[in-house]
Amino acid sequence: MLQKTLRLVLGDQLNHSHSWFNGDQEHVMYHMAEMRQETDYVMHHIQKVVAFFVAMRGFKQWMDSRGFTSIYYTLDHKENQQDLVENLTALIKKHDIQKFEYLAPDEWRLDQQLKEFCASLDIEWEGFDTEHFLTKRMDVSKFFEGKKRLTMEYFYRDMRKKYDLMIEGDKEPEGGKWNYDQSNRKKWDEKTNIAHERGFRKDVSKIVTLLEESGVKTFGKIDENNFNWPTTRQDALDVLHYFCKNLLIHFGDFQDAMHTDQEYLFHSRLSFAMNSKLLSPKEVIETAITRFRESEKTENPIDISQVEGFIRQILGWREFMRGIYWREMPDYQHRNKLENRNKLPEFYWTGDTKMNCLKSAINNSLDNAYAHHIQRLMITGNYALLTMTDPSYVDEWYLGIYIDAIEWVEITNTRGMSQWADGGLVATKPYVSSGSYINKMSNYCKGCIYKVSKKKAEEDACPFNSLYWNFLEEKKEYFKSNQRMNMMMALLKKMDPELLSAHMKKARHIIENPNNY
Repeated sequence: MLQKTLRLVLGDQLNHSHSWFNGDQEHVMYHMAEMRQETDYVMHHIQKVVAFFVAMRGFKQWMDSRGFTSIYYTLDHKENQQDLVENLTALIKKHDIQKFEYLAPDEWRLDQQLKEFCASLDIEWEGFDTEHFLTKRMDVSKFFEGKKRLTMEYFYRDMRKKYDLMIEGDKEPEGGKWNYDQSNRKKWDEKTNIAHERGFRKDVSKIVTLLEESGVKTFGKIDENNFNWPTTRQDALDVLHYFCKNLLIHFGDFQDAMHTDQEYLFHSRLSFAMNSKLLSPKEVIETAITRFRESEKTENPIDISQVEGFIRQILGWREFMRGIYWREMPDYQHRNKLENRNKLPEFYWTGDTKMNCLKSAINNSLDNAYAHHIQRLMITGNYALLTMTDPSYVDEWYLGIYIDAIEWVEITNTRGMSQWADGGLVATKPYVSSGSYINKMSNYCKGCIYKVSKKKAEEDACPFNSLYWNFLEEKKEYFKSNQRMNMMMALLKKMDPELLSAHMKKARHIIENPNNY
């Protein structure tokens, strides 16, 4: 006799291809809910909350169209207790549920909540894999067992071999190189044409009103009559194919570039669709490779460096970061190796700063809930680290502002790659720079009142220059044994003491008065 089963689907588990949806559904009931528990644990960008609610409602409609039984709680549903455990407890009692099933959450917080809930149940329960990622939770940990360093490149090569992606002969990389990162660092020349993003223009005004009337605190902007993110399976496929057809050909070249007139450049805008599981990493990779193969027969073939750079972000970095998350949590969320304690400047929430790079990157995020990896790493993250901001404040901001930010991918990139709070577990050296790198990869410096070329702590010199040398001096004890920092430490030692003192004095003023800059 089949048991009456309740299955939970979380907002980032919208996998249409999951095996749950095959077979007999007669005794199965699905549950989804918009909850204050999830809108309030950190303040989110309004577009992020809206995107998840729209995507969840679309998934509910998809289940209904296939005849599945489901109970969906909108934020204002009369039976919604705004808490996952309370909602589940009430549903199990009300519907005389005999078995509870759930998909393993990707956030440690929710994973613990569900484990504790299941331990309290007096009915049968079972957890299932989300069938999304190319690795299991602990695969990365097992791969690096016994190794001194967690080098993503070695993991990435192993994944290429495992899935036979762009591999020739006896496990050798197609084209003779595993990694074309050196070819992926070009400044956009403003001549290479950028196809306009694949837009949708959805009316989400009812959800915006619901959030306002419910008192959910959000930040950022939204055009509620023209919401422009993919929130259904078909939307996501449309964006994927549009990217492969129009943007992949230049993605690798300009993936690190930044420009004041371009919100997205050649980036795919697929991260929300992937992180909510509307798209699988496998199909994204395979679609990109298929387009690459097709282009080889045309007059305008896609270079291997373009597609490899894209695949590396998904097959390598995305899976690697998830593996680090499950290897290191929950301790990881408290790491602060550099003992940074300063607060995040107010302009991170308003975009009101005279520094053009920060103004452009932050306002793009406030307007679109978006920034690509270099804007996150070398603009907002770089400044936060140089001003010695407490990584907890940085975590909170990054988790809230981006539409694709879910803790498993956010915190590893923030505490690891961006803020070096894990002491080098993810990144072998801190990703800090003076204004010269920003000038090299963007046009931000051209429109700035500060001069990136001035190196002597003048009043109108780029603040990043003084902040950079001050950071190296303040934190030099942490890096004295770091070989990748040897060159910078040597330059620091050679610097004229008076000039260093001037840089440090200016840096302290910037840190103490961030809103004046």
